Amino acid sequence: MHVISSIEDAKALEGVEVGLSDWVIIDQNRIDQFAEATGDYQWIHIDTERAAAEMPSGKTIAHGYLTLALIPSLTGNFVEMENLARAINFGVNKVRFYTPVQAGDRVRARATVLQARRRAGALLLTSETRIEVENERKPACVAETLGMYFFDE
Repeated sequence: MHVISSIEDAKALEGVEVGLSDWVIIDQNRIDQFAEATGDYQWIHIDTERAAAEMPSGKTIAHGYLTLALIPSLTGNFVEMENLARAINFGVNKVRFYTPVQAGDRVRARATVLQARRRAGALLLTSETRIEVENERKPACVAETLGMYFFDE
């Protein structure tokens, strides 16, 4: 576990892989819940019978944005922020989806700090997170995320 209590601590982690999560199963129930939450009911995600007949793998696939949305929970224990007043998701510079996540697949996250800068009195942390699919050569998702971290003075 890496500990960050200042911008200088974060700068020391530039270029460092800060964590690798445990595997998490992406089951059909999770995919269905995401469809319900977002209103995205495209058949490739929720119609298991049609997927069995028409999809190359015979399985439904998770929404790309479900894969992206897993990043905070999968990477939440990679770095401990000491003296943290609040953290804000500042956005994403780049996201690519390379391999579909099929119902029943296991995924995990791997993250590297790309850049740490002072912005508006806070730490702006840019990281690259790769969501890997077990037994797949290419990652499901590669995202460059931005987080703002405000430390107690």
